[in-house]
Amino acid sequence: MKRTIEFLSSILLASAAFSAYGQVTAAAYGHQATLTAGGFGSMYQPDYAGNGIAQASPNYLFGPGAYVDYKASRWVGAEFEGRWLHFNEYLGVNEDTYLLGPKVPVGTFKGLTPYGKVLFGIGGGSYLSGHSTVLAYGGGVDYRLNKRFSLRAVDFEYQQWLLNPHIYPWGISVGIGYKIF
Repeated sequence: MKRTIEFLSSILLASAAFSAYGQVTAAAYGHQATLTAGGFGSMYQPDYAGNGIAQASPNYLFGPGAYVDYKASRWVGAEFEGRWLHFNEYLGVNEDTYLLGPKVPVGTFKGLTPYGKVLFGIGGGSYLSGHSTVLAYGGGVDYRLNKRFSLRAVDFEYQQWLLNPHIYPWGISVGIGYKIF
């Protein structure tokens, strides 16, 4: 719990630093920094069947999540996300992740913005005695509904949990975001 609080505190400090940077950017550059916060629902294959077996589970896990996207410029951005997969458990297996990393939008066409991301952080589960380092590779598409709201139409992630043996959960998420600035 202490490590989670320290991790979230460092995210908030980094957000404040990015926010201060965004306040001094001249309008002549053509892009203002944006901050979007949102929530989503996820469906994941945990790649752990219980009883010490690192293999595909017969059940997908479901759960809520939250994200914060910071976009400093057209090509530079960061995403923080937390995910809590506690529904549809098989043999009591559940997973939580807290990830942060760069997110790169490919471009925007008629309100659709495809993106790629590489995130890292910590993960925990009912089958672990502590936490694991997690790497996640993914991408998706955001759709701008209006000036403030966007739909996270699809977000795919393939995760690598650095355990012994490694597990490789993967899943999809859909959600909605609100542009703060």
